[in-house]
Amino acid sequence: MSANTDHYWADNIRLILKLLCVWFIVSFGFGIILVEPLNTIEFAGFKLGFWFAQQGSIISFVILIFYYIKKMSELDAKYNVDD
Repeated sequence: MSANTDHYWADNIRLILKLLCVWFIVSFGFGIILVEPLNTIEFAGFKLGFWFAQQGSIISFVILIFYYIKKMSELDAKYNVDD
């Protein structure tokens, strides 16, 4: 493997780990650990903790997918990776 390939994969893995941390915080942190304090707040007629557990983590995951696509396109352009 060339050094360029090593840097590409290191950046790719770093991006994936950051996105997984965000998803973990949203789904596990907000949906499970912080559910009681968040349930004191209402969002669209639902308790916020319940909303994060049911919808927030899924919506966040979909947003993270599109963000990953955008960042990987930039990463591919940076390292001159062909499709």
